[in-house]
Amino acid sequence: MTLKPLADRVVIQLMEAEEKTKTGIILTASAQERPQIAEVIAVGPGGLVDGKEVQMTVKVGDKVITSKYAGTEVKCDGKEYNIVRQSDILAIVE
Repeated sequence: MTLKPLADRVVIQLMEAEEKTKTGIILTASAQERPQIAEVIAVGPGGLVDGKEVQMTVKVGDKVITSKYAGTEVKCDGKEYNIVRQSDILAIVE
């Protein structure tokens, strides 16, 4: 199955959460922060959204930072993805 986002939606896959602190302390799953860096998997076509023309500025393969609790979580073929609006993407990581 393939996810094809509509309008200004972007399908992202969150990167793994850090399991250790910088000082070497191993964190339990409940203590790990939800990651905010993700990889773009698919991008919608943009177009007219809420009466405004939206140009898509992210592309497949970009690493991005998203709002902490943005989007809708979905599972597809055993993998977890988030679907967010392009406006929920805060930055592209270069």
